[in-house]
Amino acid sequence: MMKKSDIIIKHSISLYTVATEKWKNGAERELSDAITMITEQLANLEYEAYDIINEIRSQSATVISPLLMQNQIEMIQQQINVRKAELEDQQYGLLEQQSLIQEIELEDILEQGQLEGFCYLEVGDNLVEKLERSIVVRDGRIESIKNLE
Repeated sequence: MMKKSDIIIKHSISLYTVATEKWKNGAERELSDAITMITEQLANLEYEAYDIINEIRSQSATVISPLLMQNQIEMIQQQINVRKAELEDQQYGLLEQQSLIQEIELEDILEQGQLEGFCYLEVGDNLVEKLERSIVVRDGRIESIKNLE
């Protein structure tokens, strides 16, 4: 039962995961799927660019000057190149992550991020112990809740 002097505060809790075969396979599969999706987006981008440029050429040949048509095509190609570079950067980052996942040893403990939670405090509590807690997860199940060291 809470007393008038007790409070509940919001704070962050560190979340760690134990690298298991199941975790590594899942992480590699997610990265592989994301890489495949980006590869498909790159292919679609090239195809769409080709279609758009051909459409401009066929419609503009009789309507606008060749110089204006060329300027439109160059602008579109610049936009496509920017998008292509963004996708390639994302793909490179995912490939790097995939390489890092392969280097992780089984049973390594990896920081996954932070969870927001609430903490009940009362007079006499050790604030450091209450706030410096972490959760260790193995294959989605909580393995331990402990103080950070």
